[in-house]
Amino acid sequence: MFAEYSRYDATELAALIARGEVSAGEVLEAALARAAQVNPALAAICLPMEAIARERARGPLAGPFAGVPFLLKDMGQDFAGVPSPSGSRALRDWMPDRHAYIVQRFLDAGLVVFGKTASPEFALKAETSPRLWPQPTRNPWDLARTPGGSSGGTAAAVAAGIVPAAGASDGGGSIRIPAAYCGLFGLRPSRGRVPCGPADGEHWEGASSQHVISRSVRDSARLLDAIAGPGHGAPFAIAPPAQAYAEAIARPPRRLRIGFSTRSPLGTPVHPGCVAAVQRAAALLAELGHVVEPAEPAVDGRALARSFITMYFGQVAAGMARARALTGAGEDAFELETRVLGLLGRTISAGEYVSRHAQWNDYTLALADFHRQYDLYLTPTTAQPPNRIGEIDTPPGQRALARVVLALGAGRLLLATGMVDELVETSLARVPFTQLSNLTGTPSMSVPLHWAAVEEGGPELPFGVQFVAPFGDEATLLQLAAELELAAPWQARRPPAR
Repeated sequence: MFAEYSRYDATELAALIARGEVSAGEVLEAALARAAQVNPALAAICLPMEAIARERARGPLAGPFAGVPFLLKDMGQDFAGVPSPSGSRALRDWMPDRHAYIVQRFLDAGLVVFGKTASPEFALKAETSPRLWPQPTRNPWDLARTPGGSSGGTAAAVAAGIVPAAGASDGGGSIRIPAAYCGLFGLRPSRGRVPCGPADGEHWEGASSQHVISRSVRDSARLLDAIAGPGHGAPFAIAPPAQAYAEAIARPPRRLRIGFSTRSPLGTPVHPGCVAAVQRAAALLAELGHVVEPAEPAVDGRALARSFITMYFGQVAAGMARARALTGAGEDAFELETRVLGLLGRTISAGEYVSRHAQWNDYTLALADFHRQYDLYLTPTTAQPPNRIGEIDTPPGQRALARVVLALGAGRLLLATGMVDELVETSLARVPFTQLSNLTGTPSMSVPLHWAAVEEGGPELPFGVQFVAPFGDEATLLQLAAELELAAPWQARRPPAR
């Protein structure tokens, strides 16, 4: 059945089920069969929920995606009564007693959840290799490489054909980076478009948004229709779209003015394949009648990275404290790198944290100025192709030094030595383009438009391009994505059979 199942996106699977051509149970079994076939090699699904899914598939289902198999991300997408470890050994056995708002909306849409996908510990890396699970998550395009992070398990599962779409979230690029690495479509909604409660009013100071990674644009549009809108107790209500996103993509966008850049905001190298992806996108956009020219917002990329990393340190410290409060976990329950980041988060003063957060307004104003002249901003999604598993692991010498620093509690020493600036560059050099959208709260997307081999004799790998829109304008992004999908289809491009 899989060969037939894999041809359809979630929208068409729902239509087949609604017409009675196939049952929800049959479609679920096809998804489970595919998972059994490929997940042992990929390690995309970390927490199976087969019994829950089979029971749900037997019952009456309603909603636009009634009966469609689905996976949740193991971070921020809590399912009541199912462990929600967020990639951490400290939360291995912690189970929420209520669904996250987004999970309830997925269920209300009729989706049949049959598992959770792997995420790095607390969603902290652009690689999905948490120590919690016995093996790292692998990229279906090349099993030696990462699918990215933090929604790496989601991207691997969708790219491998286990599901047509799955839950994801993005606090620094965690939807767009895995989508780019795995040849998929990934839209990060505006701040507040999708609720993140009830555990949080906002996550990561409002920098993180939840949605999905998908193979088709229409699935992302229709799923956004299903989950958008403020949750109970939301800190603010974003203006609703003028019309449903599924209706908006039925017509092409207006003639757009698009500024593009391939320069890393950090001044670090950008791989030729990433540059070529933008050049290809720019040429295609021009053919479609859009105005495309070099331009970029007047943002200090290094200052923005420092603002992001300061928030990141603070969030790690807070996340560790929350985990300890929930489970009583000791320090050894957290990964070494997480413990160092948490130490830095506890060391940075509240005054510096607030000052760095205040700078987010500078980036928001600069991007708003840019959008006075350009409808969209185009860049590579990432600066490098997906790294090989283990390639960016902390070297043994640095791990030994980290243990000494932790034993001494020498966070201030690390800050005084300039280690933070080095960490900014080493951690973000591969992915320097995505954080602008997070700190400004704007919607953005990664679109798969280019494939190329990155080494002689190696497989072709996907390269994504990123578009950033003004706050609240997911509709223009989705309209353009649908136009690009029609002009340069990517759904038929699948990873090598596994």
